[in-house]
Amino acid sequence: MRSHIVSPELLAVLRRLRLGRIADTLPERLVLADKQSTPHQDFLLMVLSEEVNRRDSSAIQNRIHDARLDPSMTLENFDASAKIVYDKRLFAELSTLRFVQARKHAIILGPVGVGKTFLGSVLGHIACEHGYHVRFIRADEMLRQLRGSRLDNSRDALMVELTTIDLLIIDDFALDPMSRDESKDVYQLFVERTGRASTIVTSNRDTSEWLAMFDDVLQAQSAVDRFKNAAYDLVIEGESYRPRLKPKLDPDAELSPIAVPAAKPPGRRSRKR
Repeated sequence: MRSHIVSPELLAVLRRLRLGRIADTLPERLVLADKQSTPHQDFLLMVLSEEVNRRDSSAIQNRIHDARLDPSMTLENFDASAKIVYDKRLFAELSTLRFVQARKHAIILGPVGVGKTFLGSVLGHIACEHGYHVRFIRADEMLRQLRGSRLDNSRDALMVELTTIDLLIIDDFALDPMSRDESKDVYQLFVERTGRASTIVTSNRDTSEWLAMFDDVLQAQSAVDRFKNAAYDLVIEGESYRPRLKPKLDPDAELSPIAVPAAKPPGRRSRKR
């Protein structure tokens, strides 16, 4: 019987080429290739293709992590039974990411709890899978970071990051009125990203209501007009999904008292000498 022990020399070469992960399953692959009389070229293609797939999958997971996307908010986990209505043809078009290639925006509007954040996150996951760099952030958190960056002189660096990332997803925009500095930040962000990179904004308010959230009317008109006229509008209507997530007692569950650990006796206090 032929030996399929990987030699130290081969292991050293694999590690030098940063292919050390191949060595973990190489003996089993060699046994299978021997049984199936796999040609050397086909065997090499199989091993390297699996490594490419592993690296691609790892890169996708790293992009999803860096984007701060909820790992559960993927298309596979979307509940099709949710009582909501939206333009599915438009969402399918957005899922092709042609709007990202064209550096256009998307605005997802609707009342509380209808899945705006979920659908925006789904598009973020798809973008990560296709190699785009994505950032998901709540609007209030983004404004808080920009406000803090003024104190440590890091605003310019943060603004460069926010204006250049491939796809920026701003969740729950225009919930509260913005201060003068916050209005300037959003104005700069909207103006510089339009035509340069894609943005998804989710909001409970229609774009016509965004104007009142700015401190300066002219800034508001300029920023919102540029942004909305470069954006697809996905409007969601229906019932909030969150009541479905409310915890309920299972009537068939067996209830048993929770064991409470016995209290420890108080320790002796040492006397001062």
